[in-house]
Amino acid sequence: MASQEYMDKMQLRQNYRNLWHTDLMHTIQADTPYCCFSFWCAPCASYLLRKRALYNDMSRYVCCAGYMPCSGRCGESKCPEFCLGTEVFLCFGNSVASTRFLLQDEFNIQTTQCDNCIIGFMFCLQQIACIFSIVAMIVGSEEIQEASQLLSCLADMVYCTVCACMQTQHKVQMDKRDGMFGPQSVMAVPPMQQMSRIDQAIPPSVGYPPQPAYGQPYGYPPPQAQGYPPPQAHGYPPAGYPPPAYPPSGYSR
Repeated sequence: MASQEYMDKMQLRQNYRNLWHTDLMHTIQADTPYCCFSFWCAPCASYLLRKRALYNDMSRYVCCAGYMPCSGRCGESKCPEFCLGTEVFLCFGNSVASTRFLLQDEFNIQTTQCDNCIIGFMFCLQQIACIFSIVAMIVGSEEIQEASQLLSCLADMVYCTVCACMQTQHKVQMDKRDGMFGPQSVMAVPPMQQMSRIDQAIPPSVGYPPQPAYGQPYGYPPPQAQGYPPPQAHGYPPAGYPPPAYPPSGYSR
């Protein structure tokens, strides 16, 4: 039952739409000092990140964040700090993964394909190193034993490096959560627009200039600043209208 719930959660994480603030390839650039700290003192970084992921409320602590069968059965409520310290030293890999799952479920964050490839490469390299070690013990060949030792050393280096990048990724994500990158940009809300109704003879001219009625030329009458028609300086009609001797002589209807 517990394994089925775990598989359901893993399937649900594949449908998350948000992304990490920085991927594993750029964590060193995002926070170089913390990446070095998490590499040389990985259990301490894991302890601090789990506590920060719980908003510094250790009453919420559960072993491995509730993702393992032992979660809730280790007496965490009596001494959560001691249990967390034991977790990060004895189950370091699970502590990093549990903090990662905790953040993913809280913020609906999916892991990119590039990050999945890096994590998968780390696991595959560990499995290959383990297989070479078993073969070296069975065969007793010095060459295979040396190769297994080299692979084990390389797998440990990759494991420590990837875990350091993962913990830096978690730290940067919580920096974003806590507003350390500044306030979120707020988009302006567009103004309310009206829709024309059937009972309206003319639709509202919201956002558009008023259009002339049918049969009138565009721009008629011309806009006047001081009223229309303009006042005449010498009365209306003007002097000299109509002209003298109008109609002309010789004009017959």
